[in-house]
Amino acid sequence: MRTPKLLRRFKPWTSLAPAALVQRGIAAHERGAFMEAFEAWQIAANGGSAEAAYRIGQLYLQGQGVVRSLPDAADWYERAAEAGHAEAQLVLGRLLLEGAAAIVALNSPETWRQQAAKADDQVPLAKVIFPHGLAVERQPERGFGWIAKAAEAGNAEAQALLAELLRQGRGCAQDFAAARQWYEKAAAQGFAGGEFGLGDIHFQGLGVPKDAELAASWYRKAVEKDHVRAKVALAFLHLNGAGVAKDVAEAARLFAEAARREDVTALYNIGLLYLRGEGVARSVDKAETALRKAARRGHLPAIQALGEFYSKGVATEPDLREAAHWYLQAAERGDVQAQFFTGRFHATGQGVPPSLREAAKWFLKAAENGHATAAYNVAVFCLKGTGIAQDVAAAIKWFEFAANAGIPAAQVQLGQLYSSGHGVDRDHARAEEWLAKAASGGDAEAGLAYASFLIQSGKDEARLLRAAELLTPAAASGHAAAHLQLGHLRAGRFGGAADWPEAAKCYLRAAEAGLADAMLALGGLYADPASGVADAKAAALWFEKAAVSGNMIAQFQLGVMYCTGNGVEQDLAKGVAWYEAAAKQGHQLGQFNLAVMLSKGQGCEADPERAFEWFERAAEQGLAAAQLSVGDALYAGNGVARDLAAARGWFEKAAGQGNEMAKQRLSAIGLSQSGHPADAAQGVNSDTYCGPPNDG
Repeated sequence: MRTPKLLRRFKPWTSLAPAALVQRGIAAHERGAFMEAFEAWQIAANGGSAEAAYRIGQLYLQGQGVVRSLPDAADWYERAAEAGHAEAQLVLGRLLLEGAAAIVALNSPETWRQQAAKADDQVPLAKVIFPHGLAVERQPERGFGWIAKAAEAGNAEAQALLAELLRQGRGCAQDFAAARQWYEKAAAQGFAGGEFGLGDIHFQGLGVPKDAELAASWYRKAVEKDHVRAKVALAFLHLNGAGVAKDVAEAARLFAEAARREDVTALYNIGLLYLRGEGVARSVDKAETALRKAARRGHLPAIQALGEFYSKGVATEPDLREAAHWYLQAAERGDVQAQFFTGRFHATGQGVPPSLREAAKWFLKAAENGHATAAYNVAVFCLKGTGIAQDVAAAIKWFEFAANAGIPAAQVQLGQLYSSGHGVDRDHARAEEWLAKAASGGDAEAGLAYASFLIQSGKDEARLLRAAELLTPAAASGHAAAHLQLGHLRAGRFGGAADWPEAAKCYLRAAEAGLADAMLALGGLYADPASGVADAKAAALWFEKAAVSGNMIAQFQLGVMYCTGNGVEQDLAKGVAWYEAAAKQGHQLGQFNLAVMLSKGQGCEADPERAFEWFERAAEQGLAAAQLSVGDALYAGNGVARDLAAARGWFEKAAGQGNEMAKQRLSAIGLSQSGHPADAAQGVNSDTYCGPPNDG
């Protein structure tokens, strides 16, 4: 081993005995002369003093008078340990159990490695300053061996630590009986760690019958010596009344004492007691402070508790930003529920900026850790390509995971995918299997989905009966869509005899719940003379409610009713307004009727140009009457520049659909072009469509 050259002023020390040199070193150390202490102890160590070697190890451990270096500390501890120094054996054992980085002061090991990589002359420099390397290699078995030697030498702390290692099987085979014996040896010396360990042995029943009362007596002995973990353990016994009388106030006192020593378990539990006002006066502020202290030290339960504390709001408004922060901390530590919550925060933009990509990332992590609802969310994201690449196969996989975990929505999705053949081979049987499974749990949405599947799969009386059975409880629970489907069944839309009054009742319940399709259906029922419940005024009322909600079919039907005065006082202007509302949403007949009204100037000023625009829109959707009108306008130059070729094209489209007037126009055009009498177009086709109001 290399040693620095001795300074001239220390030469007379070479004649002193090692014990005297150790004392000189101690005196120098106490007055802060660390280099002088180092020189004295080095001479003594070279003279065979184990105590001096141990103390040099302490200098390297603490970086006093030398560059802090754990490998150099370990080297000196080993010299002392081999000479039988029990404390050195204990410290060396601890270092070897876990291993350690070499340098904390001045520079990091990584910095030295980087410097060594930059220039060759840095390598020998590092070796000179750190001759024993840059880290202590982890060697649990060797560490256990040195701790055992210290324990055998009678060191109480080593005895308690050896017992802990035997109990956990660290660096050795697990042995509860041996662990208990070493705890007993440490406890016999009055060492609190041994007493606490015996408390754990008896409380957990490690190699002995469980005995909470005996455990409490050992914990209490350690508590009397101010052992922090024993205070926490005894507090739990008082909290639960195990082995001692239940005493929440005493538990709170012990947790508070341990919390003052920054014990994270104590901080967490006293925080909960303050929050609930159990054993202590309720204090949200003290609870928050304690939980934050524990959370900042990485205590996962405290982090989780803070997330819930801020998300729910306790004696104050929720703070979703703080909640999102703490749930993220828990999520990053692998907490599955927190990963799900973090995904939800990003999906909704609550507490954090909205980010579907981040939402997908955290939902996926939670799903991979077994969270069923997160798996369902990931499936939806994969299906739609939301925040993640669209992948129907992955969607199916995650839907199946969630479905097998009992999520009805996932079972419904699988049923619908297999029914439609979207991303999978169409499989009617599997579709029904998943939908039936979803509905079996009583979920209203699932029941509705299965009922819809049964209705759509054919007019089989048994299946329709089963659909009605599924819809009835869903409707009874107030599900508007179930009322609507029941109304369709009662109206005989899917086969069977119609029960108009019952259909009207079902439609009414759904309509009153605000379902526009139900308002439309109810209006259609009242408008149909064959229904047996016809009431034109009631029809107009419900069509108007649906129309106001934006339903274009109802808007068109209301336009017809105002134009004809059916169920309402005739008002052509209102008729035009409702036609236009439907037309703007793309309703083909609404566009055609609006065009007719504009061309005639009925309920509005005549406007051939706008009339042509709406005729053309309806024509482009394939309405033969509109195609005929567009052809007429182009042939006559009515609202648009005259264009015979274009007119012919539209006449041909209408004629191709069997429109007789279009055929006549084409015939007339042919006569005109061959020199026979003339005008092919006899004027704009202006018959407004006023067919029977309906809901389809």
